[in-house]
Amino acid sequence: MTDVLIIGAGSAGSVLAERLSADERCTVTVVEWGPSATDARVADQIADGLRLPIGPASSVVHRYPTVLTDDPRRTAQLMRGAVVGGSGAVNGGYFCRALPTDFDGWGLPGWAWADVLPHFRAIEHDLDFDTPVHGQDGPITVRRVAVFDGATGAFVDAARAAGYPWVEDLNGATAGLQLPAGIGAVPLNIDGGQRVGPGGAFLQPVLGRPNLTVHTETRVQRLLLQGTRAVGVQCRGPDGASELFADRIILCAGAIETARLLLLSGIGPAAQVRAADVPVVADLPVGVATIDHPEWVLPVRWTPTHGVPPLEAILTTDKGVEIRPYTAGFGAMVGGDHDDPADHPHLGITLMRPHSRGRVRLRGTDPVIEHRYDSAPLDVLLLSEATELARELAGAAAEGQEAVWATSQHLCGTAKMGSDDDPDAMVDNRCHVFGVDGLSIVDGSILPMAPSRGPHATIAMIGHRAAEFFA
Repeated sequence: MTDVLIIGAGSAGSVLAERLSADERCTVTVVEWGPSATDARVADQIADGLRLPIGPASSVVHRYPTVLTDDPRRTAQLMRGAVVGGSGAVNGGYFCRALPTDFDGWGLPGWAWADVLPHFRAIEHDLDFDTPVHGQDGPITVRRVAVFDGATGAFVDAARAAGYPWVEDLNGATAGLQLPAGIGAVPLNIDGGQRVGPGGAFLQPVLGRPNLTVHTETRVQRLLLQGTRAVGVQCRGPDGASELFADRIILCAGAIETARLLLLSGIGPAAQVRAADVPVVADLPVGVATIDHPEWVLPVRWTPTHGVPPLEAILTTDKGVEIRPYTAGFGAMVGGDHDDPADHPHLGITLMRPHSRGRVRLRGTDPVIEHRYDSAPLDVLLLSEATELARELAGAAAEGQEAVWATSQHLCGTAKMGSDDDPDAMVDNRCHVFGVDGLSIVDGSILPMAPSRGPHATIAMIGHRAAEFFA
């Protein structure tokens, strides 16, 4: 029996586990499906911040099929980090915060910009800016590339020539100072080529705490409930099946696995739960209106840049689009193979405030993911217009190249936070699940809207912010 049982040691779970276990009176147990970050099989993969360890040979990701669009039907794979540190241990190091208008737009007590800014500051050590909106004492190192060449240099020069201003600090927004459209260097949690993710920065240094236990390579299969109270979990690890019990269970397994566990445990839309042959515990809107950032990918014949992070700068437009000049082709970023002449750098054209909504359901015990990106005609129009802008910026380098549908791999909103009179809400503003005692959710599942930036820094912040709710 433990005081707090955290399911998932990803970007939120790692931070939350460190914060809660800092109180020696609180016993904390963490269950992680993947291996430890110090495991010899994975350590080199996740430390290298200049490569994405998500290729076919990767041992640190789980893959989920998804349908991006319905007409025509386009499929893809979602990849999630399967290691202590979660997706924050395998991503490209993009550490942009969501904007003040995102949080203030939620309209939730305790989650306004003034409430979350101290937590953004607490998790970071920004090496470039020492201002009131930046942290200097946090464990996650943040820095920006100062000199660009190759694909990034060509894109930055084109954007500046087209009249877009240079945005000095993409994490510099405040409630009273919004950032303009423009081009800027990406805040990266990469230092000296090494990825500094929440797992390595927060959880790994405190594994020796006597009140903290971490079970790796252990998958939770379902929640254990007594009536409408969560009391434990069933799981399977290296030593076989087991049960773990706690006073408080906190799901930090990410948008996909958190939704899967809820549905398999009788928490979700009643019709779906019954279809899975599971008794209904709480009829709640799990996975009914998910959010992700739709992306079109346009290859460009620019010179690849090797030995640098996958993404160094972004252009933001006044229509809520990010245009991302990826520094090399996908094969080179994933596998380190620089010899394929067909593997070009590419521009990602990404809609950051989409209207489309997807869904996550169950088929047997597996999640079925549908992004439904083409369900909102305005989104398709905005992506098309932004792709024409990208072509103009790339000039001859994009001639004859076709843009294809993709995803930013930012699925969230499967268990949204909201007020108790919001029919789309699943958890309250303190992350507690409506109608189920002893159960909370602290990960990207709870985001009520798509953040105007990639979600990684925001999810790490959520882990730090939510720790106050369980003290």
